Formats: sequence, structure tokens, C-alpha cells
Amino acid sequence: MKSKYALGLALAAMSLVLVVRAPADAPAGQYTIDATAGTVTDTKTALVWQRDVPASTYTWDGAKSYCSSLTLAGGGWRLPSMKELQTVVDRTRTSPAIDLTAFPNTPSDYFWTSSAVSGSSGYAWFVSFGYGSPLDAGVGSNLRVRCVR
Repeated sequence: MKSKYALGLALAAMSLVLVVRAPADAPAGQYTIDATAGTVTDTKTALVWQRDVPASTYTWDGAKSYCSSLTLAGGGWRLPSMKELQTVVDRTRTSPAIDLTAFPNTPSDYFWTSSAVSGSSGYAWFVSFGYGSPLDAGVGSNLRVRCVR
């Protein structure tokens, strides 16, 4: 009788652990964080990301201009393509759908990409970091920006 009782407690304890478990951060070693420089290097893609994002929002052209004039860690920044920005989406998380250890204070907001919508003049792609979804908007919309090099 004790063994059935002990087994029941063990199963209940395991269930409790699974319920309260939070999403994991990116696999160990995927990101190299340079807090002093304000950058994050993705070891899988070799892309270097701006760690913190500005509080301001920008039109599509404004976002491209912001990145190209960013002097953080020596400059050389640009607005990421849709494919590039999707590489930092963490699909195990929502609100925001990104690794918060590597990218703290990232809002669950819309971030521009450099990718124009094919066949739809005046529209470009962005990523919603609420769920990591790609969407499009008019280039005059004011959205967030995270630069890459």
C-alpha cells in the first residue's frame, strides 16, 4: 500500500513541476552577450544584434536610416531582413517571443524588417514579438527597430 501511495505522490510532484515550469532560454552557447558593447552575437548565424532597442518608433525609411547611422560598437549597422529577424524569435515564448537573457527589455511590439512586400508598393514586412509572427504594414507606419550587422 505504501508503494502505491509513494508512486502517487511522486507523479503528483512531477506534474506540479511541469505546470510551473517556464520556457527555456535559447540553447546554451547560442548567444554571446557583450553587455559593455551593447551587442549580442548569434553563434548559429554569426549575426551581431543591437541588444537594447530605442524607445522611439520609426517609419520604414526612418528605421533604415536609424540603423545605418547607429554608431554603437563601431557602426556598420543595418535593418535586418525578414529571414534574419526571424532567427531571434523564440517560439517557446510569447509576449515577448524572444530570449530575455540575451535581449532584455524587449517589448512585445512590432519590429521593422528591410524586406519589402513583393507586388505591394508601399508595404514592408515586420515581426510581431508578441508571438513572433511575420506581418506587413504600410511603410509610413511607426514601428520599433532592432539593428543587425
